[in-house]
Parts: sequence; C-alpha cells; structure tokens
Amino acid sequence: MTLESIKKFLSDNKDNADVKVYLGELSAPTVEGVKGFLDTEEGKKLLQPRLDSHFTKGLDTWKQNNLQKLIDDEVNKRNPGKTPEQIELEKLRKEIEDERKARNREALVNKALKVADEKTLPKGIIDFFIAEDEDGTNANLGKLEEEFTKAVQAAVDAKFKEHGRNIDLGQGGGGEGSIDIGSIAGEISIRN
Repeated sequence: MTLESIKKFLSDNKDNADVKVYLGELSAPTVEGVKGFLDTEEGKKLLQPRLDSHFTKGLDTWKQNNLQKLIDDEVNKRNPGKTPEQIELEKLRKEIEDERKARNREALVNKALKVADEKTLPKGIIDFFIAEDEDGTNANLGKLEEEFTKAVQAAVDAKFKEHGRNIDLGQGGGGEGSIDIGSIAGEISIRN
C-alpha cells in the first residue's frame, strides 16, 4: 500500500464515521507539537498578544485592589498624623498663597512697564527683570537701563567710527566767549 492509495481511500471514505474518528485523532494536537509550534516565530506571534492581554488584565486587577492603598500609605507617611481636613486646609492655603503671588507679580509687572515707559526701555523683556518685591524689580530695571544705555552708546560710537566721524563734545563754557570761525571753517575743509 502506497501513500497515494491511503490518501485516495481516506478521500473516498471521508463520510464514514470510523474514518472521521481516525482523522480527528490524527489532527488532535499533542503537548510536544504545541510546544514546538510555540517556539517558532509564527507561534510567538500567536501567543504574545494573548500573554499581553492577560498581563494587562492582571495589572488592572492589581491596581484596583492595591494601588489606592499604596498611595494612601505614602501620603500618610509624608504627612504623618494629619487628618484629611488638615491636608485639605494646607491645600487651600497653598492655593491662596499662589493666587497672592500671582497678583503681586501682576502688580510688579504693571509697575515695571510704567518704569520702562518712563525710562524708554524695551518692554518685551520686562518679565526677566521682575523680582520678588518692588525694590528688587526697580534695582533690576536700573541695571537694565544702565546696560542698555551703554549698549546704545557703544553702537552709536561704532557707527560714527565706521563712517569716519568723530564727535567733538566742546569745551563746556570755557569763559572766553569768542568763537574762532576761521579754525572751524579750516577743520571742515580738511575733513571734506
């Protein structure tokens, strides 16, 4: 008997009850066959999503049963002996303090903008100079004004030097009262 003849016999008698039972026994998986299949890449692709779903389900169950207790224990450890009312009171105090700081900062920003207007400072960077109080903010703005003025003066001087101009600041009221127009005209002629 050859394999082809067995296949033909099984195909011809597929409706026979004994043949159905025999074929069912042959197609039943064995432990060794399943283990071998699960070790292949195709088997891993089949098994991994199932393992992931079981793990996720187990983790969710653990969270429901244990996580809140762990959180409560940690809160109690960090805040020993505090009642829920005390914890709530501290939370409200912190919110009030945060709101007070925000209002104070807003007032400081408004004052700083006013000072920046008076001193013709750039307003886009005022936030970087706001301190904890008005004195600190004013000191920071004073430093900004000083540095800003230096930078503007340096830029003006550099521009004049670039174009060959030198500004003569004059004598500042030397008391002579006379102006030598000829020397001034000579200076202008030499420079042009």
